[in-house]
Amino acid sequence: MTRKPATYADLEALPSNQVGELVNGELHVSPRPAARHALAASHLGGELHGPFDRGRGGPGGWILLTEPELHLGRDVLVPDLAGWRRERMPRVPDVVGFTLAPDWLCEVLSPSTSRLDRFRKLPVYAREGVRHVWLVDPLQYTLEVFRLEGSHYLLVGTHEDAETVHAEPFEALALELRVLWEDLAE
Repeated sequence: MTRKPATYADLEALPSNQVGELVNGELHVSPRPAARHALAASHLGGELHGPFDRGRGGPGGWILLTEPELHLGRDVLVPDLAGWRRERMPRVPDVVGFTLAPDWLCEVLSPSTSRLDRFRKLPVYAREGVRHVWLVDPLQYTLEVFRLEGSHYLLVGTHEDAETVHAEPFEALALELRVLWEDLAE
């Protein structure tokens, strides 16, 4: 039996405590992020927002958003964080879904979404030309930094624990990874 592809109406029908995404015609539903996931995403967004989005203490030149809905071809994806260079998107359009692929994005991994993020969503991001992808794992205390080379991602660095990193495309920032997980109870 052939299943019909999921639609945007399927996403709209989900309860508010779930996050839905359409990847290759399939509906993927996840619970809202747990505290560890949410904390890492919030802290990372906070670290990047001032120097890159607002230009406070850094070079500026970016628009950074939390959980934007990306409409990329037939796929509807919701990364944890995404950023567009201002020369490509000078102002944030008043839309529900962004059709312009970001220049950078970050997926915070959780046990329920790690495989989806790595094996289903990364190829879509590559297809759409997202130049940089970060994967943050708050359980393993790691940051993986990827750069698009041709049609595939090249792993340019894996960082862990309390390292201080200068990760592309935000090399101007000395990012202390411990900030991403320092408030987590053990």
